[in-house]
Amino acid sequence: MDRRTALGLALAAGAATAGIFPAAATAKPKPNPGPRDILTRRWTNASGFATGTQAGTVAAGDALAIGVPAGQIAYTDPTTGSSGTYDYATWTSPEVPLGFTATEAVASWNASTPDGTWLLAELRGVTAAGTTTRWYAMGRWASSDTVVQRTSIGGQSDADGSIAIDTFQAAAGHGLVRVQVRVTLYRPAGSGLTPTLRSAGFMASSLPAPGSVVASTPQLAQGVTLAVPQYSQDIHAGQYPQYNGGGEAWCSPTSTSMAVAFWGTGPTPADYAWVDPAYADPWVDSAARDCYDKNYNGTGNWPFNTAYAGRFGLDAFVTRLRSLNEVEQFIAAGVPVVCSLSFRKGQIPGLTYGTNGHLLMVVGFTATGQPVLNDPATATDAGVRKTVGRAEFEAAWLDSSGGTVYVIHSAAVALPPSPTQANW
Repeated sequence: MDRRTALGLALAAGAATAGIFPAAATAKPKPNPGPRDILTRRWTNASGFATGTQAGTVAAGDALAIGVPAGQIAYTDPTTGSSGTYDYATWTSPEVPLGFTATEAVASWNASTPDGTWLLAELRGVTAAGTTTRWYAMGRWASSDTVVQRTSIGGQSDADGSIAIDTFQAAAGHGLVRVQVRVTLYRPAGSGLTPTLRSAGFMASSLPAPGSVVASTPQLAQGVTLAVPQYSQDIHAGQYPQYNGGGEAWCSPTSTSMAVAFWGTGPTPADYAWVDPAYADPWVDSAARDCYDKNYNGTGNWPFNTAYAGRFGLDAFVTRLRSLNEVEQFIAAGVPVVCSLSFRKGQIPGLTYGTNGHLLMVVGFTATGQPVLNDPATATDAGVRKTVGRAEFEAAWLDSSGGTVYVIHSAAVALPPSPTQANW
């Protein structure tokens, strides 16, 4: 598996029984879980970007590109060895008041980066004490790895918080009450190339302690299963070990590949021509390479996966959901979601293994509200579809990752109406 869950390995109390799914009513009463505060804010068009501060960027339809650069830097990529001088331009969002004190935040973006161009995403906030944090680097990203290797950036820790690969984690007493993001676009100096930024945003959250999940009752999408293609990560075992040891760990890019394919797009044969033609589903190998995070040495960086999906014209971002009732809203709207979670072996009826970090898809619900999954941790493509126990799955997902999901959809398909405290 390839993902450490942001909240560690704290899992819901009580082992699940195999085979028959026990009713949620038989579980021990849970304590009052307290608020599950989650806010997502995104800028996705020209009018949205106009609310921020621009230095050298110019509108390109509903996206931003480099116009008259704000300046130049010299940069040598430590992985590829590529060296040169780069023009840059920067867009900075307004500060967003959260309405609560956030303990974690994750940035997301969708962009196009022609070869040789790249971007740096950053995030900062204002703490409850009124101090402003530094700008934390949330990722150096390019769609290609030939000139600039995409990577998270380690060694970022101070009195206000730290960066755990793709997630800002506030230090005790230094939670954030306001958040803003900044994206800097780079191109070879004097070239006619430019990256284009189509969206940027963040998710901030403050969640109750693990173990307090109250099981939800089915409300929508009973009996609805979306026709999402089925891809196994396990059939790629041993392939291209330079990308986190090979396919057996590629749960995240495999799930992202299923989401992208559901919307009728994805890499072209030219994109994966480098893959051994003897390998099945070569687009999964391609996704693993194109989601790979050098610093993390893995393919499970959350925003790198949604940025990969965004390359194909899709709208994609990372957020957290509050319960399976919110997942039901997405399924009812025709949008499958990729979920991050960890669980013990035997904890979730319908799953026969345990993991300290995994990505899979919720693609529907049975008539009685049990989640229907596309789980890539399966020996064959045909075996990817699984039905699991609702209460046990929900508790593991909410307790281990805080309900983290990738939302990936065609702009032509509207998302469900967002809640008052908008987490999408």
